[in-house]
Amino acid sequence: DILYHRLWKTNQKQPKTIASLTMSGTAGKLNEYVSKADATLAEYSSVTQYEKLKELEEKTGVSKVYFFVGFTALFCGLLYLAGGAKLMVDLAGFLYPAYMSFKALDTAETTDDVQWLTYWVVFATFSIIEGTIGFVTGFIPFYYYIKIAFLVWLYHPQFMGATVLYNQAIRPLVLPMLKGNKPTEKKSE
Repeated sequence: DILYHRLWKTNQKQPKTIASLTMSGTAGKLNEYVSKADATLAEYSSVTQYEKLKELEEKTGVSKVYFFVGFTALFCGLLYLAGGAKLMVDLAGFLYPAYMSFKALDTAETTDDVQWLTYWVVFATFSIIEGTIGFVTGFIPFYYYIKIAFLVWLYHPQFMGATVLYNQAIRPLVLPMLKGNKPTEKKSE
């Protein structure tokens, strides 16, 4: 009889607690992010193999976004095993900027051309400096994490770090060394 009462009480509807409300809010946010990711996958369907992911979703009932995240994580893990953190950082500093540079070449606007040309100048300068003092990088803790954050800062449209670094450091140093050129103000567009 006591066991029956305990089971009966635990099976009764419990009032929603703060934890259960938080969990339902988290699930709602997760569904929102999955929907946004699904729309992005559909937008770039040729790159993301959207149709194949859709077939997997229909067969398993698991969202194609989860498959994409899983395959991406597996791919990154294999890349890490193949080349280590240096390869991962070099790819992060090259693939997206190269893709955006190719896209910029096909547009009539010159602002994106200037942005990506500036990125490549700063990237090359950083690569030369890093190659010259490469022995020091082994002593810097979390060097590759810092480097990847730096590279993303350089090319992220919100920060435009390459433009900042070029205008503040590289241009004032290099321009006076070029024969017959003096540092001048850039013409506004």
